[in-house]
Amino acid sequence: MTSSRRRRPTLDDVARAVGVSRATVSNAYNRPDQLSARLREQILRVAGELGYPGPDPTARSLATSRTGAIAFLLDSSLSAAFSDPALSITLDALAKTVEPTGNALLLLPGGEAQDGPPASRVLAAQADIAVAYSLADGTPALEAVRARGLPLVVIDQPLLPTSARVGCDDRGGAALAAQHLADLGHRRFGILAAPRIQRHSSAFHGTRERLAGYLDTLSSAGITDVTVTEAPWLSAQTARARVTDLLTTDPRPTALLCMSDQLAFAAIAAARRLGLRVPEDVSIVGFDDTPQAAWSEPPLTTVRQDLAGKGRAAGELVLRLLNGDPPPPPLELPVSLAVRESTAAL
Repeated sequence: MTSSRRRRPTLDDVARAVGVSRATVSNAYNRPDQLSARLREQILRVAGELGYPGPDPTARSLATSRTGAIAFLLDSSLSAAFSDPALSITLDALAKTVEPTGNALLLLPGGEAQDGPPASRVLAAQADIAVAYSLADGTPALEAVRARGLPLVVIDQPLLPTSARVGCDDRGGAALAAQHLADLGHRRFGILAAPRIQRHSSAFHGTRERLAGYLDTLSSAGITDVTVTEAPWLSAQTARARVTDLLTTDPRPTALLCMSDQLAFAAIAAARRLGLRVPEDVSIVGFDDTPQAAWSEPPLTTVRQDLAGKGRAAGELVLRLLNGDPPPPPLELPVSLAVRESTAAL
């Protein structure tokens, strides 16, 4: 008995039809940087005409002991994480860096407690390497990464001696922001910080560094009238409530230092609801310089970090570790202060 079922086209069929080697067709899918754009386009066009869907990812994984996946570990849920433009910019740049090599991102979100993805999910993930994006010290998922022996790239935090890491000068950036306001004559300050602060300590390295940069700089300027309050990075409602509390004290702060642009936008909204003008009544400085900072009302003075550059650097570190290179020394990107219209002399 014969079957009328059509044979599935193979990689060899495509190679014969194009007149190239089997390896060349394989490179069109797995190593596109090895071919000219014109040749790759021809191979993919012929493959489509023949009905060849591409290499079997399961077979490829068995043959190479690689999944082609990068586990990207987040501290919060996807909905919360992607409301942060700083993450979106960084992640996009990372994805564009690793995509030409055939690697893809596997997103592993955390929960509402912002404690990273469950360790069980990391242990079960089909991935060749992990990238930790701004996780707290001691996040259980990181122990799971270590237990599996996966290479690890850290973006921002935590500090782990055996991982590759890229971050920015958090302390230096915070110092620039505080000095700017002190130079404008401000002496009563509020600091809107990330959560988990207890007596100037935090589970997040970046929060500790930014807080130290603010407080050390203000102390050096002889400024001691400083109130520190905390709010979740991405909860505008909570941040507005905290700022409202700050700005209804007597005497109220004339300047607010915010650990992210998102917190600064919430601070501007809270000030307006109280009938206060920015910057005439209160000056506000953010951190990150996300695109919204330049066209907010008023345009936001903020610490500028190279978010896209951070993502590209992380992607390059991923490729180096996948290539078997040892983790290089930590990379710290410089920051600068973008002075706009949300700050003014007292």
